[in-house]
Amino acid sequence: MATVNEIKKQAQQNQQPAPRQPKTIEDYLKQMAPAMAEALPKHMNIDRLTRIALTTIRTTPQLRQADPASLLGAVMQAAQLGLEPGLLGHCYLLPFKNNNKGITEVQFIIGYKGMIDLARRSGHIESIYAHAVYENDEFEYELGLDPKLVHRPTMDVNKGKFIGAYAVAKFKDGGYQMEFMSRADIEQRKGRSKAAGSKFSPWSTDYEEMAKKTVVRHMWKYLPISIEVQEQVEYDEGTGRSIKDVTPNDDVFLEAPDYEVLDMPQGGEEPEKEPVPVEVDKQKKQATAETLGKLV
Repeated sequence: MATVNEIKKQAQQNQQPAPRQPKTIEDYLKQMAPAMAEALPKHMNIDRLTRIALTTIRTTPQLRQADPASLLGAVMQAAQLGLEPGLLGHCYLLPFKNNNKGITEVQFIIGYKGMIDLARRSGHIESIYAHAVYENDEFEYELGLDPKLVHRPTMDVNKGKFIGAYAVAKFKDGGYQMEFMSRADIEQRKGRSKAAGSKFSPWSTDYEEMAKKTVVRHMWKYLPISIEVQEQVEYDEGTGRSIKDVTPNDDVFLEAPDYEVLDMPQGGEEPEKEPVPVEVDKQKKQATAETLGKLV
């Protein structure tokens, strides 16, 4: 028969709460959902974004091993810009091994389709597009008082080597902006991207798309896009600095720090959809940043 002391001890043990289980990524995303919902543009749904983010994380083990604050921060950037991560090619969540800190961090990377989508939402652009140029194409490009751009793609199966890419934006007021970048220029900017080192990064799986994105990025500062959206885009591909730190001649790429890029699969196609206006509210951005800090 148990003594009185033994019974009391057993009762005390039964009253003690069960050990607290460590939070999972799903727990963090669920807790952060209200803040993300506040940041989302009207055309996006928090349930869909959460589902897509979880699918991306579940299919990429390296993301599960990443620093939670870094991962949640990348998801929040996607939410604030209204871009869907993963297979559609709007944006990517790419894991990096930060050798300086000894942890895996997540880099938010905008895809070509995401850049085009953001530009269209400004409401001031009638059309915007980019194309790759190959050596067997008929291509003329001139600058000066009367700029000229003529591109007649070859119909041959053998296109020849990739020689560069150009982008054109036509404004609703009748003006336009065009830019061309040679392959050497694109490769130079690719070398400054943390994403360039992985064979499964968009630079490896979708080189042409990333080349077109790079030339759109190059003329980004000349487009009629809100400062709030431009500031968010400055953190693409590891820039890590605010728009106020970028000079007019900058291409907003920085040299990559001591990072080891981890491999992860990406790719896919995006269905066409109507552009939807979006603004990144500064107060909402500050509020979501404070919420993120409290979560982790």
